[in-house]
Amino acid sequence: MQKTVVVGMSGGVDSSVAAWLLKEKGYRVIGATMELWQEKKEGCGSLSAAEDARQVAQVLSIPHIVLPFSQVFKEQVVDYFAEEYWHGRTPNPCIACNRYVKWEALLKHSKELGAEWIATGHYARIKQLDNGRYSLSACASAAKDQTYALYRLTQEQLSHTLMPLGDYTKEEVRKIAEKIGLPVAKKPDSQEICFIPDHDYAGFIQRYCSRALSPGNFVDSSGRVLGTHQGIIHYTVGQRRGLGLSAGRRVFVKEIRPESNEVVIGEDDEVFSRTLRCHQLNWMGIPGLGGKEISLRAKIRYSHQGEECTARQLDKDLVECTFHTPVRAATPGQAVVFYQGDVIAGGGVIL
Repeated sequence: MQKTVVVGMSGGVDSSVAAWLLKEKGYRVIGATMELWQEKKEGCGSLSAAEDARQVAQVLSIPHIVLPFSQVFKEQVVDYFAEEYWHGRTPNPCIACNRYVKWEALLKHSKELGAEWIATGHYARIKQLDNGRYSLSACASAAKDQTYALYRLTQEQLSHTLMPLGDYTKEEVRKIAEKIGLPVAKKPDSQEICFIPDHDYAGFIQRYCSRALSPGNFVDSSGRVLGTHQGIIHYTVGQRRGLGLSAGRRVFVKEIRPESNEVVIGEDDEVFSRTLRCHQLNWMGIPGLGGKEISLRAKIRYSHQGEECTARQLDKDLVECTFHTPVRAATPGQAVVFYQGDVIAGGGVIL
């Protein structure tokens, strides 16, 4: 009997080729575009994305549906994004979207359609390890590795997911798209946060929340006042540009203190740290640390190459990570993702 897979189709080349590859393997493929942010005219989750995906589905001769996920997207992604900034943290909305929208909501709806699987156009590989657990490892193209943003996926979600692009490079995917005549073969990749295409995070948060923004003090590590900032939602740890501060030297945001409405400024060496703590843990390749200190490799942002570290559990939902070499700008609200060999061991949110 033909197995059914619902492919999350964003209207881009990656998910379109993923749908074609699965059809070629004999799956009954249903294309599903998630309506995420109705105010956005183009890009992921928009009306134009749905139209691009519909045209691809016609070429592939597969059914196509549009799923109204704007409410769950608002609650789990946009509300979370804005609230984190008000508390002096720098969130990663794509990680939240993957966990709660592109997997949880899509998998639930797909099961209602009778599908055994969901699939996406992410560049990663799913592995079932010798310990029986599912995890993710890097794809064939290290430059496109997307495992970092997927670390919060659950064992249940991974066990029902297919990622057909794991063995392909981006160049190979585009060649396939051109060869089979997909209308999105040359469509450029989306680079911005989908609901903030102009990159003005602070402006969006102010409009979205309708809250008064209170200026406060720039201070150094000793508490000396250096100037006045525009409001903490304008800043993130490690930031240098756009401070509006005449210090006479290169300075960076070292810390954000929402309780006192202060932004702490330091020199470059002050934004490096050897240890960090994280919570909201999600274990993937391993069930946890089991009270032991474990040597792992950790990435503290999507573009970070990773650094060797030792992780130890301090409490049920608290891990301390000590790096062999100090890392730059470990930012509260961002994710630290632990790798064991080539697979994700787990991860958490930096405190």
